[in-house]
Amino acid sequence: MEQRRTRRFQLQLPVSITRAGAERVAFPGVTKNISSCGVLFTTGQEPDLGGPIEYIITLTHDGPQPVNLRCMGKVMRAEATQTNGDAKSKAYQIAATLERYEFVREREIPVGR
Repeated sequence: MEQRRTRRFQLQLPVSITRAGAERVAFPGVTKNISSCGVLFTTGQEPDLGGPIEYIITLTHDGPQPVNLRCMGKVMRAEATQTNGDAKSKAYQIAATLERYEFVREREIPVGR
């Protein structure tokens, strides 16, 4: 039986990867689960394994302004998966650490998201 240090919460929330390694990028994804130490999400682009990553999780769209969490971490695992049973359409399941985070307002999020 697998034992984890922290509890994981099964949450499907929108995520936007804004930096992979030293490069600014903008590609969307969806979280699968989140813990205080990291996140597991799916996206259509493969990041650099072991490299730094910055991603923004939208916690809620309720109210006058979305609640966003900008996270910095490192890519620990990336696995290719198929989407919708289509062999040509690939997605990646990515496990990343959550080393630092901050709440950000919509206007503070980089353009291209």
